[in-house]
Amino acid sequence: MTEKREYTDDYPEKTLYIPGPTEVREDVLSEMAQPMFGHRMDRMTDLYTTIVEDTKEFLDTDNEVIILTGSGTEFWEASTLNLVEEKILVPTCGSFSERHANVAERLGKDVDRLEYDWGEAIKPEDIREAIEASDNEYDVVASVMNESSTGVRNPIEEIGDVVADYEDTYFVVDAVSSLGGDYVDIDEHNIDVIFTSTQKAFAMPPGLAVCVVSDDAYERELESDQASWYGGFQRCLDYYDRKGQTHSTPSIPIMLAYRKQMKYMLEEGHHARDQRHREMTEYVHDWATEHFDLFAEEGYRSQTVTCIENTQGIDVAGTIEEVSEQYDMVFSNGYGSQLGEKTFRIGHMGEHDLESIKALTDAIEDVADF
Repeated sequence: MTEKREYTDDYPEKTLYIPGPTEVREDVLSEMAQPMFGHRMDRMTDLYTTIVEDTKEFLDTDNEVIILTGSGTEFWEASTLNLVEEKILVPTCGSFSERHANVAERLGKDVDRLEYDWGEAIKPEDIREAIEASDNEYDVVASVMNESSTGVRNPIEEIGDVVADYEDTYFVVDAVSSLGGDYVDIDEHNIDVIFTSTQKAFAMPPGLAVCVVSDDAYERELESDQASWYGGFQRCLDYYDRKGQTHSTPSIPIMLAYRKQMKYMLEEGHHARDQRHREMTEYVHDWATEHFDLFAEEGYRSQTVTCIENTQGIDVAGTIEEVSEQYDMVFSNGYGSQLGEKTFRIGHMGEHDLESIKALTDAIEDVADF
């Protein structure tokens, strides 16, 4: 049994370069210290409608937006319950896409996996072939956009264009570790559901899940005999339409932080934010190629998380510990037992920039002595 470890107030501050949570502006954090108010007051309507409509504006979408207290994992479950009557196709290329398939199985759905080796990306032509070869029509194709366990960025735009050719199949995208730091035209590419968590590229505290829902996905749920209670599209969107609030008590302090941060994101703009992340990515990829190698397949590499192959055989765990102790910076080892010492990962998302990323790579070079 796990023993209690008392939390104290004596912890050094660390700059986070992990795949999330990431750094949060001080004034965004301070928003959470506002006096509490009721979740059915007019003030709550002002807050919630502001963050919902600002999110639509930032993402440049005409689709509906749901913001719920919870992690992005909520919408793995909700989208499966809301849209899958029987059969779902889940291409797997790493830990998180595999979890998506596992969630659907636990919910009793008929799951077909399209399996790729870790480090490889999903190919749109394989999706078409799988759909064509299936005896029964898929209700949903579910893809991860950014497989943060391997540093793969899947071509969800092209996959969405393929799924668009199958009228009764819906396209669900897990963009937890990329949306807000990697531009995607949601409406243009037949994405029926795309969701994220606030603690990643949105650069906010953990605690909110953001989901964009097409009209077709909403209508599909209306025809269904089952749906998620907490994350049901109808329940969430109808309540917003009537009241401008969430159907259940939300985390008001985190929504206050969201309002502040989303204003910063709107000021920067989606395309400019994408470009800043692109510049960080190019630098980290160049650095990794010079000193190590990149784990993800060429041409399909993440814009928010780089997975670096440990070709020099450095002590990954030891280097992470020393960089943390000497420089108060934290990056990540490879994901799980499969990649733990074989790779390490750098998160370059949210409010980071080239200067802060270079500070980390300089620290790694100093500690690893290469």
